[in-house]
Amino acid sequence: MYVKDGVLYKALYCGLCKSIGKNCGQMARFALSYDMTFLSALLHNIKNTDVKIEKKHCVLHPIVKRPIAEDDEITRSVACLNTLLTYYKLTDDIEDEGKGRFTRSFFRKGFKRASSIHAASAKIILKYLEKLSMLEKNGCESFDMAADPFGSMMAELSDECLGDYRTEKTHDLFYGIGKWVYLIDALDDYDKDLKKKNYNPFYAAYKNESRAEMVEKNGEELDFLFKSIFAQNAENLKAIRFYFNHDLTDNIILRGLPAATRRVLCGCKDKIKPNKIKYK
Repeated sequence: MYVKDGVLYKALYCGLCKSIGKNCGQMARFALSYDMTFLSALLHNIKNTDVKIEKKHCVLHPIVKRPIAEDDEITRSVACLNTLLTYYKLTDDIEDEGKGRFTRSFFRKGFKRASSIHAASAKIILKYLEKLSMLEKNGCESFDMAADPFGSMMAELSDECLGDYRTEKTHDLFYGIGKWVYLIDALDDYDKDLKKKNYNPFYAAYKNESRAEMVEKNGEELDFLFKSIFAQNAENLKAIRFYFNHDLTDNIILRGLPAATRRVLCGCKDKIKPNKIKYK
C-alpha cells in the first residue's frame, strides 16, 4: 500500500470510529471493523464525495493530533451498518451457541439508534440474514448457494448507500465482495465449526474432517471458486466510474483479497485481522 493510501485509510478508520460514537454510542465503537473502512473508501469514490481530513485529538491519542476524516453522510451510513451487522452477528452467536447475551447488551442501544437512522438498511440486513439462517439450519450442501444471501445483502446495501450512483456493475461488485467475505470466513473457521458442531458450507459439501484435508482433496475446486470471484470483481471494477484516485480500493480488491485467500488456504497465522467481524 502506498504511503498516501495508508494515510487515507487510517484517516477513514479514525473518522468512522468517531462517527460510530457520535451516531450509535460509545460502546458501539468497540466493534469497528477494517472491512467497513474499506467499504467507506469505496463508497466515497464511487459516489463522488471528497474525504475531508483534519488533524484532531482522540481518546487513544490525546496528545498528538492524528489525521481524521470528517463525518459525512456516507461515513454515518457505514457507521450504522457496522453497528447493525455487529448486533445481528452477536444475535446469531446466541442462537447457535447459546452465549453472547451479555456482550450483545452493550450494543443494544447502538443497534436501536442505528435502526432509527437507517431503517431501510436494517430491514435489508434482517431479510437476508434470515434467508442465510434458513439455509444453514437446513444444512445447505452448496457453498455457492449458502454465500448468496450475504452477497445479495451487500449488493442491496450498496444500492441503498449509492442512490443515483448505483449501477448494475456496482451492484455486482458488492455482491462479489460480500460472497468472498462469507466464504473466506467459512474457510477460516472450518476446524472451529467442526469442533463446535456449527454449520460450515465447506464441510456440508465435502465432509472432510479438517481444513487441511479439505484443502488437499479439493484444492482445484476451491482455487477455481475464488479465482472466479476475483475475475468477476476485476471486470466489474473496469466498468465502474471512479471520481478520485482508486489505488487504495484497487489494491485491496485486486491484490488484498487474493493474498488473504492464499493465507487462509495455507493455514498461515494472522490470516485474518483480529478485529475482522465474522458474519457466518
